[in-house]
Amino acid sequence: MTATIVWVYPELLSIYADRGNVLVLERRATWRGRDVRVLPLRLGDELDPGTADMILLGGGQDRDQVLVAEELRRQAPRFREALADGAALLAVCGGYQLLGHRYLGHEGDEIPGMGLVDLETVAGTTRIIGNVLLESRDEAGTPRTVVGFENHAGRTTLGAGVTPLGRVVAGGGNNGRDGSEGCRAGRLIGTYVHGPLLPKNPWLADEVLRWGLARRGDDRPLEPLDDRAEQIAALRAGNLARGERR
Repeated sequence: MTATIVWVYPELLSIYADRGNVLVLERRATWRGRDVRVLPLRLGDELDPGTADMILLGGGQDRDQVLVAEELRRQAPRFREALADGAALLAVCGGYQLLGHRYLGHEGDEIPGMGLVDLETVAGTTRIIGNVLLESRDEAGTPRTVVGFENHAGRTTLGAGVTPLGRVVAGGGNNGRDGSEGCRAGRLIGTYVHGPLLPKNPWLADEVLRWGLARRGDDRPLEPLDDRAEQIAALRAGNLARGERR
């Protein structure tokens, strides 16, 4: 019944406090008496689709994205197999960009993606930086908000039929033009929101956790936790984003 959190390339894809996302999933599981383990996937390791219940891809510098892109593309069939079998995948910023077909740099250089989602990213001439607030919905369709911070030069465009994680209330989102932010495809979530993402958005952390536990056969409802501190942090972050509305 032990669920496995696979932290992909932590030495290279972890510049936006992505360890916080790992810790939140681990702690929110153990506070409820559920068994989880964290398994780092290091460059050169093979992803085991059968044991990867929750897969986390973080952000990285452009040079680090280049280092991991070829390896991720090679292992893409393993990621697809895990997703098809019910695993959850959360990708943030640079990891989000690598979920798509490709990233086109300023000078026409191309970083191939994993092709897990129909999206493409092109480097912009300026960075989108600041607090961000989204209107979103959970898996049951209940309205939710997502708050955090964004800092990216990439302009991501979703393919036809790809659902965004949310609509931008304040901030830039995927590209600063169409009001979309992130993507959702089954149990796959991609987003530019970091800071890290999950501590201030516990509903989303529990969604990912519930998926991962269910893959191990644990379908019990997640008991409520005292999220007052998280709610205060989310409220303050949302107010900051509204104050910076752009």
